[in-house]
Amino acid sequence: MKRLFLITTALLLSATAFAQTPDPLDRDQSKYATYSFSKDDQYTVETPYETVTVKQPKGKKVKNVIFMIGDGTGLTQWNVGWVANGGALNVDQMPVAGYSRTYCTDKLITDSCAGGTALAIGEKTKYGYIGINEDAEPVESNLQYAKSKGMKTGVAVTCRINDATPADFCVHGPSRRDEEGLAAQYVDANVDFISGGGTHFWNQRSDGRNLIEEMKAKGYTYVDKLEDIAGAEGDKFLGLYDEYDLGPALDRGPILMESTMKAIQMLDNKKGFFLMVEGSQIDDWCHRNKVGYACEELFDFDKVIGAVLKWAEKDGHTLVVVTADHNTGGLTLLKGSIEERTVKVHFSTKGHDGIVVPVFAYGPGAEAFSGVHENSEIGQIVKKLMK
Repeated sequence: MKRLFLITTALLLSATAFAQTPDPLDRDQSKYATYSFSKDDQYTVETPYETVTVKQPKGKKVKNVIFMIGDGTGLTQWNVGWVANGGALNVDQMPVAGYSRTYCTDKLITDSCAGGTALAIGEKTKYGYIGINEDAEPVESNLQYAKSKGMKTGVAVTCRINDATPADFCVHGPSRRDEEGLAAQYVDANVDFISGGGTHFWNQRSDGRNLIEEMKAKGYTYVDKLEDIAGAEGDKFLGLYDEYDLGPALDRGPILMESTMKAIQMLDNKKGFFLMVEGSQIDDWCHRNKVGYACEELFDFDKVIGAVLKWAEKDGHTLVVVTADHNTGGLTLLKGSIEERTVKVHFSTKGHDGIVVPVFAYGPGAEAFSGVHENSEIGQIVKKLMK
């Protein structure tokens, strides 16, 4: 009887300890502890950030393209963020808006592979395909087309660099699961600026290769810390800041901002450049149905949009396009307050949905993105404007 009591007591204590173990996504010891993350469907912003004001440039020629993708970011995500930041976002400064239909050739509800590929190559493709058409043939992306014209190129993301969206623009393959294979293709991709995560697939590989050392041998300056981005020198840049994806926005710091502005500084030249920037983890937190984390990822992305717009305004020949590969979470804004910067939402799914996503444009050629488009048409328009 005594033994049964001890076993029962041990089980109860174990269950209690398990129940009290914090969800690692809650990051109780991180900077997020100062924010209201106690309820996944509600969020309040304590201190909103200031947004920029820009004027549409008068120039008509497109010299540079900055293609910005909020992964999983639909109309509601932008509206939720707008309310939570007190009724202001930098994306509001983009004078042209349209819509993009995101379905792929074999499924109504797409994934990031097919959705990003349509934007990158100007063709719809099959679910799971990266940089290839529905016949599994590699197709030149807008980034690769820009390179063929003598323009400099770059990608800056907050996911691992061999994940779907950056890979859609830089490499080719039939499956995102071939993560080592996709990473290896970057060695010969000749992308001038690469910034994101994923060192595991670069220097902890099953084939024993160290891709970081291979890239350094090709002249790339390698950076693995936020504080080293601004001072990096050279013509080619490789920044990998985490073993897999980067941490949440408030934990990782302004890596996307620093890397994007460093990319612009390094890539800007007489022949122009093509830069793809992704707010990768808006999608991740919508998958997890955590609105506070999703808002902070969106704010991180929108702050970069603001800095990009200010630079593009001064440059006068830069087209900036902001869109999404698909919508995630079936997000609905139920109630909230612009004045109190608070939102209450409902997620209807932990997956993607088929609702159209917005397209915003600024700079020369921006008017071409007005109206309703297939996602592949967005890629086609970008390529046409670079010719």
